[in-house]
Amino acid sequence: MKTFQSRREFIKYFLGSAYLFSNYSYLAQILEKQGKSKTIVILYTNDQHSRIEPFPTSDPKYPNMGGFAKRATLINQIRMEYNNQVLLLDAGDIFQGTPYFNYYHGELEFKLMSKMGYDAATLGNHDFDLGVENIVKQLPHATFEFLNCNYDFRNSPLKNKILPYKIIHKNGIKIGITGVGIELEGLVLKENYGDIIYQNPIEKLQQTEKILKQDKHCDYIICLSHLGYQYKENKVSDILLAQNTYFTDLIIGGHTHTFLEQPVLVKNKNNAETLVTQVGWAGIWLGQLVINFSECNKKIFQFAENQKV
Repeated sequence: MKTFQSRREFIKYFLGSAYLFSNYSYLAQILEKQGKSKTIVILYTNDQHSRIEPFPTSDPKYPNMGGFAKRATLINQIRMEYNNQVLLLDAGDIFQGTPYFNYYHGELEFKLMSKMGYDAATLGNHDFDLGVENIVKQLPHATFEFLNCNYDFRNSPLKNKILPYKIIHKNGIKIGITGVGIELEGLVLKENYGDIIYQNPIEKLQQTEKILKQDKHCDYIICLSHLGYQYKENKVSDILLAQNTYFTDLIIGGHTHTFLEQPVLVKNKNNAETLVTQVGWAGIWLGQLVINFSECNKKIFQFAENQKV
């Protein structure tokens, strides 16, 4: 627990617009009950890789961890605690990794995610492993939308099936959500992604976040990214994306299977703070970010409580 030398230091730390905390959920709930603020909770996963069941107890790294049923139980507990204030999102690579995908081709993953009440997801490179036509075939099993603003689907069977963004209202807060994907060339067989055209994710996110902020007047903007957390070479990543955003508040990442115990704060183009987060892979962790807003929908504080599944 952090200690403070003065009341002024406490206020500066505690009321900062983009500071992270642990174990402060009780305070958010107290403020909400007093009518002084509004709270939303963002739950998230990435790189699930068809891990339907937990890892076996004999696994040397992740014994009995992960699994859809355990995650569903945890999600239901959080929803009960926060009522109708919870968003559930995924940053791609839902497919590929266990025999469940080999047999069901993604149908089971989409059905189970729908039962869990996912609100939106983006596409990862492994979601194309059985081709665009398989994604189209499995989409009717998903009750949630897939979002991407930097793939051009105009000459693809996915045309009009993937949205550039989505707006969700939770507890009086207007939340804009978009997604960006990694360059598929070199990662995916050309025959599996066909005529999908990759476009610069930084430029496309800047265009989309401007629409969400200035035209749609969203209070909070989220990008679901399957670019990867960070690279040694000069390759676009979530960190680079965050540095070049103007209005995006949160980037939920995937692809590099990076376990971040806390989201990372990055200064963006407006010298404001964009959060970058990722929770490994295989549903081993469930990401949780609790955000408190003022009565006029201005962000007051936010804190992370990522949980092992």
